[in-house]
Amino acid sequence: MGLKLSILDQSPIGERETAEEAFRHTVELAKKAEQLGYYRFWVSEHHDSEALAGSSPEVLIAYLLAHTERIRIGSGGVMLQHYSPYKVAFNVLSSLAPGRVDLGIGRAPGGLPRSTKALQQGSGQYAQPLEAKLAELEQYLHHRLPEGHPLHGVKAAPLPQKPPELYLLGTSISSAQLAARSGVPYVFARFINGDEHIAEQALLEYRSQFTSRGSEQPQALMAVSAIVTESDAEAEALAAGSKHVKIHLESGRTINVKSLEAAEEYGRQTDEKFTVEVKDAPIIYGSKHTVRRQLQELQQRHGIDELIVVVSMKGFAARLRAYELLQEAFAEQPV
Repeated sequence: MGLKLSILDQSPIGERETAEEAFRHTVELAKKAEQLGYYRFWVSEHHDSEALAGSSPEVLIAYLLAHTERIRIGSGGVMLQHYSPYKVAFNVLSSLAPGRVDLGIGRAPGGLPRSTKALQQGSGQYAQPLEAKLAELEQYLHHRLPEGHPLHGVKAAPLPQKPPELYLLGTSISSAQLAARSGVPYVFARFINGDEHIAEQALLEYRSQFTSRGSEQPQALMAVSAIVTESDAEAEALAAGSKHVKIHLESGRTINVKSLEAAEEYGRQTDEKFTVEVKDAPIIYGSKHTVRRQLQELQQRHGIDELIVVVSMKGFAARLRAYELLQEAFAEQPV
């Protein structure tokens, strides 16, 4: 089974960089990804962040589509909980670039409580569970809002010949079950949750519970964090000390943040009780051959045919070189 390689870029703002520079790097990386033969290129949604520039994926996607020719471009992902499914349909993008647009939906808030409040201001009376929003979004994309729906007859114009491909991103068994019930492809975000047991169970649940609405078959992907350098020793040094911080809320939700400082800021912005968990970051690292071997092991272990790679390295030149090395490794004969 072959392995497709794709990219998730979060438009990181490096030290002494501006957001404008971060976006220029994202555009340059998308062009390079197309040249190197990566299958798709996704961008993320984060709010009120000094470290990540991408707060409006649909705008960035439009710009990237205009600066590339063949590679699929999409969101990894849009935080649907904040928005109306009608607005999120991406039909303008799909009409501008038929057959090249992905609509990945994320379940996380994409920011701290204050930005969530700002995004959802005035929307309380229309609040829906994410599962209901996801179902409604799929109906808008395929022009099949049921007759019993209060908005039956409304179309998410324009109506593209090829609607965007819908994906659900998640880090848990419950997210996999939601993707299965919804009949959509599922992306397990291993770069956020590196628990191999949960990943295995999530993908098992997804495949066993998948409900097709036609000819769809379960399609499982995995997003991973990687550090790729010229040598194993160099990569190990870069990965040393990398941490992943989780906030466990009293309500049962888990929020992933970049640092302890971000967790402390979350505490200042919320009224909900919580605990903080700090673990080693789930990063695959090494030379190009070492990383290739680890990615192939993940492919075999979980039965997936596509990996979406987030390079976790400081400096654009280092990230760009990592993606070059990774593609080189898969283009070479096995060693």
